[in-house]
Amino acid sequence: MKLGLKNNEVRIVPFDEEWKVEFSNVKKEIQLTLDIDESRIEHIGSTAIEGMSAKPIIDIILGVDDLKKIDQEMERKLRTIGFYRLRVERPNEVVFAKFKDDTFETKTHFIHTVVFKEELWENLVFFRDYLNSNDEEKIAYAKLKEDYLRQAHAISIAEYTDYKEGFVKRIFSKRKL
Repeated sequence: MKLGLKNNEVRIVPFDEEWKVEFSNVKKEIQLTLDIDESRIEHIGSTAIEGMSAKPIIDIILGVDDLKKIDQEMERKLRTIGFYRLRVERPNEVVFAKFKDDTFETKTHFIHTVVFKEELWENLVFFRDYLNSNDEEKIAYAKLKEDYLRQAHAISIAEYTDYKEGFVKRIFSKRKL
């Protein structure tokens, strides 16, 4: 299993069963390091969807009670297992990344820290579970990602994320029905 993408790199690789094993190992590390209940750590994103091609980065959601309480102590603890807080500005989310080595060029894991059981948590977990149980939507999502990569201008992770946004929001809306 080869994990990692450089800044702004967009690359999709075939599904790898080892992604689940890697998540499980990292989950244990996070749980022990932060002394947090395992129910607050979930595998999300395409690497958590059975059979789905994905960017070779393990996405993890970490549920906390209050984002304002993410302090230097928590950041220090996560650094001991290789996770660094990113300067990414996202509403209702604090992002940490783990890198391949000390050049900090290639990200291998993300921790998306959100408020436990609030809307973003529920949406991200629902998206994973919905695609894992709905082959038609899983195939449509895989095709959407492949279509983006076929475009000559397919160069930016931000563009890639924007390209998928309508699909993702449509799936999120199914949770509210």
